[in-house]
Formats: sequence, C-alpha cells, structure tokens
Amino acid sequence: QEAAELQEDGLKCLNNLAAAQLKLNLPEEVIAASDAVLLLDPNNVKALFRKGKLLSEQGDYEAAIETLKRALKLEPSTKAIHVELSKLVKKRAGHTHALKEKDSRWQKGSSQLSTHPPTAQESASAVPWKWLFGSAMVAIGCMVTTVVLAAKD
Repeated sequence: QEAAELQEDGLKCLNNLAAAQLKLNLPEEVIAASDAVLLLDPNNVKALFRKGKLLSEQGDYEAAIETLKRALKLEPSTKAIHVELSKLVKKRAGHTHALKEKDSRWQKGSSQLSTHPPTAQESASAVPWKWLFGSAMVAIGCMVTTVVLAAKD
C-alpha cells in the first residue's frame, strides 16, 4: 500500500512537472516527463493528453492522433481531448493541402516558396530563468514530500 501511495505521488509530481514544462515551451522535457509517467502508468490520461498535444504542436500529426485516441478511449467524456483531437484533424487536413500546394508550385518550376527567417522568439530559447527555476523547485518539492511521507510511515 505504501509503495502504491509513493508511486501515485511520483506520478502526480511528474504530471505537474510536464504541465509546467509545457507552459515553458520545453518540448523535449515534456515528452520525457510524459514518457516517464506512461512507463509507470500506461493508461494515464493526463500524460497521454499532454504528449498528444505537444506532438500535434510539433507537427507529428499521426503520432499525436494515435496518442490522443488512446486518451479518448480511456476517458471518452473528457471534452478537452475531443477539442484537441478536432483541432488536430483540421490541422492535418490543412497541412496536407499546403503540402500538395507547395508540391504543385515546385513542379511548375516556382522557386519562390515562402521562407521567412525565424523570429527572435523561435530562434532563442527565451525561457525566463525564474520560471525554469520555479518548475525545478516544484519537482524537487514533490520528491522531498514523497520521501518525507515514506519515512513517516
């Protein structure tokens, strides 16, 4: 029972860490935290949702749809999953259309595909250090709480 409580607390900490990292736009860290949760609990809807949302934002539409469908199968009444899946299907349809359009222009010999230099926000990881430090402190606090609770029993 104690091990189950510790695992549950650890899952909560990892889920909260992934949520903070998602807000801080730290995609690799979100995937790592979500994968850690899913390793312990493959049916964790929050982790599946966050991972699916991030995969969608990264343009990995097929993996995102698969992940969000898993979450939806586990919790079919969750509106947020329905909304994200709907947005994703629209994005994928628009992306497919845009790719076909670019391919068509390329085949016609048009070398004027729209390219734009990355903005400062896209190119620099402009993460305020206080937010990064704060999310690290939340994770450490969760782990300390888990250890204290384990030692208490």
